[in-house]
Amino acid sequence: MSDIVKNFIVLIASIIVVHLIYIGYIRPEANLLIETAQQSGNTVPRELVIVIKDYEQEICFILMLWGSFLILSKCRRILRYNYLFTVDLIEESEEEEGFSAENIIEKLDTEISGARSSAPLIHTLRTALWRYAGTGNVQNLSDAIESSVESLAVRQDAENSMIRYLIWAIPSIGFIGTVRGIGEALALADQALAGDITGMTNSLGVAFNSTLVALLISIFLMFLFHQLQRLQDGQMVDIQAYCERYLLARVK
Repeated sequence: MSDIVKNFIVLIASIIVVHLIYIGYIRPEANLLIETAQQSGNTVPRELVIVIKDYEQEICFILMLWGSFLILSKCRRILRYNYLFTVDLIEESEEEEGFSAENIIEKLDTEISGARSSAPLIHTLRTALWRYAGTGNVQNLSDAIESSVESLAVRQDAENSMIRYLIWAIPSIGFIGTVRGIGEALALADQALAGDITGMTNSLGVAFNSTLVALLISIFLMFLFHQLQRLQDGQMVDIQAYCERYLLARVK
């Protein structure tokens, strides 16, 4: 299953799960608390279901689940192949016939298959060894390693664009709720001047609650995203160090 299809399925599942929670528990409970407060003449309590009951908060939670999946799936993919940095693939491939770029490439293609063959470290080794096999020049080998690591950084940055968009979009949705709530409050200004401020306070509650929830979710996703970037930067450093230790040092 391709990543695009998998990500789309997770998005649909997030929408269904969050919406079911909202229509099954959050909104009925919030409406019950609001009606009880109005009948008793008290202010609406600051319960969690009251704070998150509106549509803007629901959308923010959907995007939070989807964004968390995108980030954690990338983290899992990086951590899955970390063990490769502890294995001397070059030594295992050259121990029979001495150092030969073609033999090492053939050994890598034979012994490393499936998802592991697409690991960034394996891709970098193949690229560098093919360059060395064609030219026999150590400088070209070093340049191939550097260009492969740089292309990995560019690809990772491009793949992170959707996550950055979600982190930007969630506070924007919160501000939409703020504008909606303030607009509703201004429309009820006549009632407030007549002495009934219930409608205005409820509308202002929508405005402030949506911004509060959106900013909290954005902070959470930004934390996860920084952890992902730390892993990605560490992966590039590890690839560079691995190639210098096990490949360049042996060729020189």
